[in-house]
Amino acid sequence: MRHNNLIILVFALAMGGIAAFLARNWLVSQTPTAAAAPVGTIVVAVTSLGFGAEITSDNIAEIPYAAAALPDGSFATVHDLLKDGRRVVLTPLGRNEPVLRSKVTAPGQHASLSSLLENGKRAVTVPVDDVRGVAGFILPGDRVDVVLIRNEGSGNNQSYSDVIIQYVKVLAVDQVAGERQERPTVAKAVTLEVTSEQAQKVLLATNVGKLSLVLRRPGVDSSESSRRVTERDLAIAEPIERSVVAAASVTAAPAPTAPTTEFSTVTVIRGAKREEYAVIRGTR
Repeated sequence: MRHNNLIILVFALAMGGIAAFLARNWLVSQTPTAAAAPVGTIVVAVTSLGFGAEITSDNIAEIPYAAAALPDGSFATVHDLLKDGRRVVLTPLGRNEPVLRSKVTAPGQHASLSSLLENGKRAVTVPVDDVRGVAGFILPGDRVDVVLIRNEGSGNNQSYSDVIIQYVKVLAVDQVAGERQERPTVAKAVTLEVTSEQAQKVLLATNVGKLSLVLRRPGVDSSESSRRVTERDLAIAEPIERSVVAAASVTAAPAPTAPTTEFSTVTVIRGAKREEYAVIRGTR
């Protein structure tokens, strides 16, 4: 009896040891590994920098960067950023945001609107108001479509609208370029980044009609097929269809026929006298 109890005790101790070993391995696997040691540095903005701000050694700094490769267009050291001359901010930078070549000017270049243009692009300005400018919600960096509205001028005074260019970048609103505004403001002019042909279309359209801007969702750069919209497209078809059906029902209704009268002959004999009378029998 004691021999059996000893075997059971040894077996329980062995199972307990195995369970403890498995629990330890599971806990080790669930413990987060230590952060990888930094392998380099990257230049970031120490404070928020707006459009036109000059980059100096006081408003940028190097911070540790753990990845093996830096993001495209970034700088590893402050010396790399400033060694060829002064640079100016083109796109606002937030605090601790990496400084990229696409967001700053070339060495010695000024922060002008022309420095924001991509290769082969032009800048053209569109006059707007609180309605045609989407109530001031269009900001630099947004994408818009340009719609032309004008009259046919053929005597019937019909109006129509055409989308002349699609998904173009907004460079500036009034005289503000690249600023991050907290609240929408009503602008009088919006400057767009377009091709040479698109610039010609916009300038010609300003002389033949009114231009309105349509705000686009960012990242969706596919051009959509569009057609001319006229005043006929604004008509409501349902009341017209009902009136046509009513007119058809009235036309199809049969005309009432005149009643037909029938007579019957009644003979009355009084003594030797015989008399006949016509009596109305009924109508149908």
